[in-house]
Amino acid sequence: MLTMEKFEIKDMTLAEQGKKNIEWAMKDMPVLNRIAERFRLEKPFAGLRISACVHVTKETAALCIAMQAGGADTMLVASNPLSTQDDVAAALVKYWNIPVFAYSGETKEAYERHVQAALDFKPNFIIDDGCDIVATIHQHRRELIPNIIGSNEETTTGIIRLRAMEEQGELMWPALGVNESLTKHLYDNRYGTGQSTIDGILRATNILLAGKTFVVCGYGWCSRGLAMRARGLGANVIVTEVDPLKALEAAMEGYRVMPIAEAAPIGDIFLSITGDINVVDVEHIMMMKDGAFVGNAGHFDVEVNVNGLKEHTVEVEHIRPSLDGYKLDNGKTVYVLAQGRLVNLVAAEGHPASVMDMSFANQALGAEYIIKNKGKLENKLHKLPRSVDEEIARLKLESMGIKIDSLTEEQQAYLHSWDRGTSL
Repeated sequence: MLTMEKFEIKDMTLAEQGKKNIEWAMKDMPVLNRIAERFRLEKPFAGLRISACVHVTKETAALCIAMQAGGADTMLVASNPLSTQDDVAAALVKYWNIPVFAYSGETKEAYERHVQAALDFKPNFIIDDGCDIVATIHQHRRELIPNIIGSNEETTTGIIRLRAMEEQGELMWPALGVNESLTKHLYDNRYGTGQSTIDGILRATNILLAGKTFVVCGYGWCSRGLAMRARGLGANVIVTEVDPLKALEAAMEGYRVMPIAEAAPIGDIFLSITGDINVVDVEHIMMMKDGAFVGNAGHFDVEVNVNGLKEHTVEVEHIRPSLDGYKLDNGKTVYVLAQGRLVNLVAAEGHPASVMDMSFANQALGAEYIIKNKGKLENKLHKLPRSVDEEIARLKLESMGIKIDSLTEEQQAYLHSWDRGTSL
């Protein structure tokens, strides 16, 4: 492990490959590149320190480089102990002089140490993925609060925590829920998570999905994407839900919908993407077929009760990277993907760059929005203005060579009128 005052990474000799991977990703991130070009000229973050706690991937690197182009002193720590791409961490340190405290396979102690490093950077703005930095400051490092302008939150799980903080009157600065933007959750969650989760499952197992019974726990945007991709590969998809509206939508889309306890004995593969705890619990796992696969694509490793499962485990066999066989005291073996952590980033590389292009465009413009409106926003959870969302979509369409129509003056006037009804 290479540890110095400014960074803690696994291996600096990986930097050259990391640089190639970052540059490869940036080729497929035209929206963020356009934003970075403007930032380079306008320097909206000049004199500010930004701490980011996000998955350390080549796409995240592109975001950090864009923020640096805008004048920020930026540092990066991992939001998950297993998702770091070590070559990317090395490249950011060596070629962009961005401090990184992250390596794949971090212990709990190392993860907590790295979060503290992000706080010791004394940030003026925070880019969070799961709300760990924000929550830690509010709980243990409140002396930092006066210097913090605001924060961005990347994922559903973090937004759940921020909303709880707001409801309890605990949120001490304006926070922007990037995941509330249409160009984030409609595309990142549905298309990114759908594809990358399947990618992770296949890399971990190399099994054929066609003909398998695939149980998707939850039917939010991430789960919709996963169900769609699993069905597209020939799986028979079951959806489990607690929300009657989402369950109804899943049924109308042609999926079987049932409680997890009914799905447990008939499923071959179980994936939870809900943001809640113990969605796939020990009692469900004990009912599964011999040889069933179980995993998670939610942010935290709490959706599958792996710790509880250990109480019924006779032996754990490490089969291959990101795949462990749990021999249970009922005689069955169940295979756990990626230790119950988010399989798309542990067993695979996360979302494709073209998807993260829009997510991180939201992050970059969200930070600019909060900072430009310093002192004007309430200490609550905010959404990026619709006009910014539409601008990101426009830039993405432009990069894809797609043109759309514009309203005529007559059409615009009609949409703002009330005195014209049925023509006689």
